[in-house]
Amino acid sequence: MSLYLESFYTIRFGDCDPFRHLNNARYVDYFMNAREDHLKDNYNMDLADYYKKGVGWVVLQHDINYLRPANLNEKVCIRSGLLAAGPEHLLLEMLMLDEKQIQLKALMHTRFIPISLTTGKREAHLPEFMEFISDKIIPGINEETVSVKERIAYWQQILKPATSN
Repeated sequence: MSLYLESFYTIRFGDCDPFRHLNNARYVDYFMNAREDHLKDNYNMDLADYYKKGVGWVVLQHDINYLRPANLNEKVCIRSGLLAAGPEHLLLEMLMLDEKQIQLKALMHTRFIPISLTTGKREAHLPEFMEFISDKIIPGINEETVSVKERIAYWQQILKPATSN
């Protein structure tokens, strides 16, 4: 579990729809902001430092499932973990849970590709970056076959014992 980083956030009024639920489009913002916080707080990795060096990442794909609403003023826990990494990609998993961390509200997989900010083209990760992340990848995940639905089932099983207490 230590490879999953987490932090807590409060759902804000301006991010909600008329039903007082977090707007679906805003989940992505909460997830991406949380991951940036996780990198900075846990690994002392500031994305701005990479951008200054001309290194960046762009989103190739998001796959998100909404399971339960996140409500206005609710405190939520966001976890993020790196499922897979290669010279030309990163696969990240992000979860939104209730404050007690027993209900899964949403799960998102995001695939990033590294780019040169100078050329705007895909560029392989530097060897030192690959070395830096080598011990931060969640073990046992086959990125060719892993699916959001499969991961939802996994997390619901993991969280289930917590709800029976």
